[in-house]
Amino acid sequence: MSRIVIIGGGPGGYEAALVAAQLDADVTLVEAEGAGGACVLSDCVPSKTFIASSEIVTGYRHNDRFGVRSAGLDAVSVDAAAVNKRVKQLALAQSGDIQAKLIKAGVDVVHGTARLGEDTLGHTHQVLVTPHGRDEYAIDATTVLIATGATPRVLPTAVPDGERILNWRQVYDLEELPEHLVVIGSGVTGAEFASAYLAMGVRVTLVSSRERVMPHEDADAAMAIERVFRERGMAILNQSRADSVVNTGSGVTVTLSDGRTVEGSHALITVGAVPNTADLGLREYGVDLGAGGYVAVDRVSRTNVPGIYAAGDCTGVLALASVAAMQGRIAVWHAMGEAVAPLRLRTVSANVFTDPELATVGVSQNDVDQGKVPARQVMLPLTGNARAKMAGLQDGFVKLFCRPATGQIVGGVVVAPKASELILPITMAVENNLTVDQLAHTITIYPSLSGSIAEAARQLMQHELQ
Repeated sequence: MSRIVIIGGGPGGYEAALVAAQLDADVTLVEAEGAGGACVLSDCVPSKTFIASSEIVTGYRHNDRFGVRSAGLDAVSVDAAAVNKRVKQLALAQSGDIQAKLIKAGVDVVHGTARLGEDTLGHTHQVLVTPHGRDEYAIDATTVLIATGATPRVLPTAVPDGERILNWRQVYDLEELPEHLVVIGSGVTGAEFASAYLAMGVRVTLVSSRERVMPHEDADAAMAIERVFRERGMAILNQSRADSVVNTGSGVTVTLSDGRTVEGSHALITVGAVPNTADLGLREYGVDLGAGGYVAVDRVSRTNVPGIYAAGDCTGVLALASVAAMQGRIAVWHAMGEAVAPLRLRTVSANVFTDPELATVGVSQNDVDQGKVPARQVMLPLTGNARAKMAGLQDGFVKLFCRPATGQIVGGVVVAPKASELILPITMAVENNLTVDQLAHTITIYPSLSGSIAEAARQLMQHELQ
């Protein structure tokens, strides 16, 4: 029987454990914090739950134009303690559900830490496991999966204190909403929290070191969302880098690289993450680590050491829970001799949970503009969509990319409420090599936002016929 040890219980780890158990392997999963790992307990699940509360507040905006009389946003108050209590409860409940699923599948779940032991001859790998409050013991495993995730990056001049200088895992301990939140870092995490707090009525200043927010996202989409942020009152400091953050006792002072200062009540540091690969014995065991300490893996999650695999944020491949989960499954399928397709990042959809949301899949605008991928494209604003008009939506669009000759759909972008749901048909088109003709001939609900996806395909089909 295969003996598999998985270090880390996030999506990359627990999904791999479930697959391994299904294939009748002897599986041990070692996790320090709880089933689901940081993704469930402090990152993805809590942040999206927090954002869900902000969306409730957003629903009170501009009700009068629908003929609904209310006191509007001025009459809405947010109980931060209650919001954060719900966030933590849902995270723990989700962790409990995952724990129960693992145990039911026959996985040995160990709450503790683990590291690779001494390199031994043969086809097994020694893993040293230390359960919380118990002595260390060794397991000889045929396969080891490293799925230890990542931790918020700390700036030496802006060290989180859990009181006024916070990382994204500490915001849920606040008893009251910040009066003025200074968000440092305008990537996905920074944009999501800035959007959510702005919706809750908090004054927000977003410090961005680039020309626009979310510099790695589609430029049209990022600029559309930045425009919404500004219209709703967010102060955005583009091309501004924070040199230091100081807790003054009654607030924070953020000093920028050009000497300017920004005063706020709290600062949220969102400047990326670092992989949790220290203290695992990887280098000593001969496992290659790339730049920044990420575990180097191929498209079937293998490291350079046979029998040692890695998945999730510790690999630096693409920091998405969905990708981590698939990396973990692929690792187990490959290790146990199952037929497996290598990871295809071109078919992975991603979403930024701002308001409105930003979803992408496949080739990017940069790929097309730089000539890396030949493609035709169309961008269709939602302002012409009947359902969008009914809902009072004034921001957002659908963008499609297709091959110039064949019309095969190779990518797309959606900016809209619930873009995370609307991107699915485009993702399915990319995954299954559908053409704009096939998508254009698909009957959609009228009225619906998804109708704009088919309309974009029809416009590309018309261009194809010209």
